Amino acid sequence: MVQRIVFLDRSTIGPTVDLARPRFPHEWVEHGATRPDQVAERLAGACIAITNKVPIREEHLATLPHLKMIAVAATGYDVIDQAACRKRGIVVSNVRGYAVNTVPEHTFALILALRRSIVGYRQDVMDGQWQHSGQFCFFTHPIRELAGSTLGIVGEGAIGQSVAKLGQAFGMKTLFAAHKGVGGLGPLYTPFDEVLATSDIITLHSPLTPGTRDMIGMPEFRKMKKQPLLINTARGGLVVEQDAVQALDEGLISGIGFDCLTAEPPSSSHCFNAILDRPNVIVTPHVAWAGQDAMQTLWAQVIAHIENFNAGRPTNVVAA
Repeated sequence: MVQRIVFLDRSTIGPTVDLARPRFPHEWVEHGATRPDQVAERLAGACIAITNKVPIREEHLATLPHLKMIAVAATGYDVIDQAACRKRGIVVSNVRGYAVNTVPEHTFALILALRRSIVGYRQDVMDGQWQHSGQFCFFTHPIRELAGSTLGIVGEGAIGQSVAKLGQAFGMKTLFAAHKGVGGLGPLYTPFDEVLATSDIITLHSPLTPGTRDMIGMPEFRKMKKQPLLINTARGGLVVEQDAVQALDEGLISGIGFDCLTAEPPSSSHCFNAILDRPNVIVTPHVAWAGQDAMQTLWAQVIAHIENFNAGRPTNVVAA
């Protein structure tokens, strides 16, 4: 039997990535993007669905009796109704470990740019301030070194571990935060509130779950004693974004570097729009994961999981 495979959002994978296809007989259907109201129609008759960020929910699955597998082209799989998949015996597989270089590198690009005020100084040069300064340099923005500073890492997975290694290479003291509200995790972890209070830079590398949603809000910002940078290259929703703006305005933090937001892309009313022109704010469009090599590795995993499922030995199963 030729299986129908439907890719719902091909445009979320870079155009230069070589999209190899499964080696077993199949029908391939590819859409650049898919709206929620198009999911059921486009997956009709499909045995395997591929999605990066298109949600597949109970109301869709109820109309898709032929669907047997969902391959998520990402590590996070909160776009999938896992309970509904388990009820129907639909296998859900995600990709893992592909971003252990690209996300940490992007994280440190944000850290370095903010810590050394690269954005502000670049703008000053563009505005002619160097030419009018009368000397070889000028000092309109603070510059802080990484060596000797404390890096608080929230999320101890493969990406968090890689971030720690980069931090240590810069001579930083690295702390892994214990889970918020959880004690007794052992000596490798520092209590969550202590990380907030003692870190010069706090970087988030946690999945988005009910337990991590909105884990950084005003109560947490008020515990940040060293006016740290806050970096989020993990998931939108980990930070209460309006509270981040307030924390910046109150001087509770010295800057933010975000690669992911609660709504992507943000609407014209998003609270970050009012601060995007500040030299201590950098927002990038969810591209930390999108190094060319990383995307190619991601796709190789997607196809491997589909082939393994077809062979009767599904891999990286998060729901079944």
